[in-house]
Amino acid sequence: MFSPNDILYEDNHLLIVNKHSGDLVQPDPSGESALEDQIKAFIKVRDAKAGEVFLGVVHRIDRPVSGVVLFAKTSKALVRLNEMIREGRIRKFYWALTEQTPDPEAGELRHYILRDGRTNRSRALDMPKADAKSARLRYEVQGRATHYTLVEIELLTGRHHQIRAQLSKIGCPIRGDLKYGARRSLAGGGISLHSRRVEFEHPVRHEPVVVTAPVPAGDNLWAVFENC
Repeated sequence: MFSPNDILYEDNHLLIVNKHSGDLVQPDPSGESALEDQIKAFIKVRDAKAGEVFLGVVHRIDRPVSGVVLFAKTSKALVRLNEMIREGRIRKFYWALTEQTPDPEAGELRHYILRDGRTNRSRALDMPKADAKSARLRYEVQGRATHYTLVEIELLTGRHHQIRAQLSKIGCPIRGDLKYGARRSLAGGGISLHSRRVEFEHPVRHEPVVVTAPVPAGDNLWAVFENC
């Protein structure tokens, strides 16, 4: 559930929060409470708004993923941020704890992502096929523990389960991600993939914005990597 303490950045046009693993960003057919609605309700009370609260979702992250989520508080900001997303002018960085160390330890992954709507799963293919979409990311190993490796990823395209599928494809499934080959699950059903940082030019003030999300609290392994 959303808490005001999750707000990482806010002004008249933008709101950036640190999403908890397990939270929905937007409502879905399950009918469960979603971050979008929780934030609207909070702003309505905090700012004593008489009418509807405008809040536009600029990008989404998967339910089991934690970290940075960017919202627009005005229609002007939403239009401009959506354009920036399409043009690749919002840089998105993730941290992943993987069961194996990528070889080489830095590089770029290029695959074709094919989504299966029936299983809500994607496959990373080496060659184009049917409706598969081009997928690219850059990665670099940032640290190691006894059983896991910290990998920083810059997402260059935004495909369904892209990071999860591409890391699994190279034999480096993410900790806790049973759907993509991890050995075991994590308590609460989350996975060790964290939307760590966003970098972009403010859509109205045209100033640089860099926002970093602290790693999930209560996870000793994340704490080791963040403090090293």
